[in-house]
Amino acid sequence: MSTLTFTLLQQALVWEDKTANIQHFSSIIHNIHEHTEVVVLPEMFSTGFSMRPEIFAEKMDGPTVTWMRNTAVEKKIILTGSLMIEENGQYHNRLIWMLPNGEYGYYDKKHCFGYAGEDKHYTPGSKRLIASVKGWRINLQICYDLRFPVWARQQQHDGPEYDVLLYVANWPERRNHAWKTLLQARAIENQCYVIGVNRVGRDGNDIYHSGDSMVIDAMGTILYEKAHGDDVHTITLEKQPLDDIRSKLPFLKDADPFTIHHG
Repeated sequence: MSTLTFTLLQQALVWEDKTANIQHFSSIIHNIHEHTEVVVLPEMFSTGFSMRPEIFAEKMDGPTVTWMRNTAVEKKIILTGSLMIEENGQYHNRLIWMLPNGEYGYYDKKHCFGYAGEDKHYTPGSKRLIASVKGWRINLQICYDLRFPVWARQQQHDGPEYDVLLYVANWPERRNHAWKTLLQARAIENQCYVIGVNRVGRDGNDIYHSGDSMVIDAMGTILYEKAHGDDVHTITLEKQPLDDIRSKLPFLKDADPFTIHHG
């Protein structure tokens, strides 16, 4: 039976202090002793949700991506999370999918959070990243993307595009009802597992984050949920129950065809 094991790192972040955050996550990851395959960090794990990329953004050969590579290689894991990246004079909120061989894929957040001015500091991405590992396909998205169901929607060709929809986030407690509801909705409507990894604690703007990290199955059942406080949670997902749901309830084949136009 095909399985995939994830470790979710719901943690407080030190505001705009890359050294402190990387040291903290290093310590946690090196103390994970159970078997795991994918370790998930929150959105902007090295800084918090800062609108000062001109000060804190790095290039792809910078120290934070280098740390991700070294950690993934040493621990023989996939390591993923988002950070500020500068490329060609533009800043991106970029999720890195770092493989244990040191190669990587990346996804630039499509929906910049205008309410906090993210759209004024960061350039949105235009391409989805669906990663493959052990026969699983994982659609990688970031925080505010959760509010836009079309961007996450399964596009049926020869069956579902992906098996897991993963969100890394800095989602405030004051809107956590939307977070929890939409994570479940995405799982049900796309017949997939959904993983949401959120930060906890107060950020530099005194905005409190309650975490509420979750793992949800394709029926919308919550397999894991944690409100408030740091947590390191390892969970193994199984492919067979997902395949069973999709074959018994073949709703996706009745979905509306659509095309996303960029620009």
